[in-house]
Amino acid sequence: MNSPLRVALFCDSFHEANGVGTLSRQFVAFAERHEQPFLCVHSGAVTKTNRSGCLTTIELKRGLAAFSLDHDLYCDPLLLRYRKKVMDEIRLFQPDLIHITGPGDIGVLGFYVSHYMRIPLVASWHTNLHEYAARRLDKLFRWTPRRWRKRVADTTENQSLRACVAFYRLARFLLAPNSEMVSMLEARTRKPAFLMAHGVDPDVYAPCNRKRVSNSFCIGYVGRLTPEKNVRLLVDLEKSLRAAGQRDFHFVVVGEGNEKEWLRKNLESAEFPGVLRGAELAEAFANMDLFVFPSETDTFGLVLLEAMASGVPVVVSPETGARVGVLNGITGYHASRLSEFTDAVLRSMTQETVRAEMRCAAREFALTKAWCGVFEDLYRTYETGLEAIADRCLVASQRPMTS
Repeated sequence: MNSPLRVALFCDSFHEANGVGTLSRQFVAFAERHEQPFLCVHSGAVTKTNRSGCLTTIELKRGLAAFSLDHDLYCDPLLLRYRKKVMDEIRLFQPDLIHITGPGDIGVLGFYVSHYMRIPLVASWHTNLHEYAARRLDKLFRWTPRRWRKRVADTTENQSLRACVAFYRLARFLLAPNSEMVSMLEARTRKPAFLMAHGVDPDVYAPCNRKRVSNSFCIGYVGRLTPEKNVRLLVDLEKSLRAAGQRDFHFVVVGEGNEKEWLRKNLESAEFPGVLRGAELAEAFANMDLFVFPSETDTFGLVLLEAMASGVPVVVSPETGARVGVLNGITGYHASRLSEFTDAVLRSMTQETVRAEMRCAAREFALTKAWCGVFEDLYRTYETGLEAIADRCLVASQRPMTS
């Protein structure tokens, strides 16, 4: 295409401390820096519209009907009350496509606008909501018999997945952060699906931010403190390390969530600084000796790239490691069970030369994942997707009529 694509992004998270919020903020910054025509719709403290060069930002204040989905994430079922205001701005902007980041309130508004105004809709999958629902329900009914609890969780996961797929089927083409999800979406929706990589800012997250005073080995975690993140494994890990004779270590657990108080009560040596942002978060990452991420439900895990950019090796499940590109024994470790997490941490504690090599390798890997390249690829994917749906429409128009 000769002229740059005009993109309207509707993001359910923007200011929030999560992967979708980080990606959305980075996308806006990229578009503004490269003077790409861009419109972004997200929630805010007040309802307002800002224009700066090629960038238009629409912030929408959620109302009294909004309910909490997480410690800092809300959904307003009445957000469609802003549809006229948003469509007026969309008419002025004239986007080539509308991109929604999920089935939340802003995403539903984006779908409504795209359908009403006949603008191609692109939907990106970032969160395995079906797995989250199952794990939270499993925790809620922990007091019930295991077999009954598993049946309820499995049913919830299957039905939630069906609902999510039905929503994503409304888009013209789809994006996902790993090849496994791309294949799943193509198979279940029968719509074109493409890889949407994630990235990191290696200038913000860097080893030079390290300002350690203590020599105690620091095991870090950053993310939501919720059941689907499997954060209770950190307590079992601490017990296992102490049983192996280790004493000179501590945890730094960054984030908020309904598992925080349980972790605070059960971890003997841990700091809980809450949600950190900017320079404080970058320093917290750089001060870690090892980053442990026990989640098995993440579609990617941006925090892993942020840790590696900070020169910190990671310990992850094989599934998450494959999605991010963590090389076992080179940039981090793969671990499927507690014993493997323990062994990985013990090796990192006792093999200083190997840990130093892994720190360098992790940093070098992260340098290849800068956000700039991610969004340049995304614009090419947009063009490929638009061409794919144009070809489909052409083929459909040429089919012979049957009586």
